[in-house]
Amino acid sequence: MINPSDIDFINYILTNPTFGLIFILLSFWSLVWKGFALWKSAKNNQRNWFIAILAINTFGILEIIYIFYFGRREKIKDNEQKMKL
Repeated sequence: MINPSDIDFINYILTNPTFGLIFILLSFWSLVWKGFALWKSAKNNQRNWFIAILAINTFGILEIIYIFYFGRREKIKDNEQKMKL
């Protein structure tokens, strides 16, 4: 059953503009990082990362880790292969 205090809390969140603004900002933040990480994983032909980033919502944390760590490793490997040729 839903507790009356839960309903009061939900009403407070829905009527407080600060929570709405925070939600919109977090959504925008997540959308930007998710889009960039999806683009980068598709470009690097990393299907598993693409699916994970698409399916898991972490408010940009997983996306940032991918972009700056795993996505970068592919670029370093490509540069090393070019230098061997």
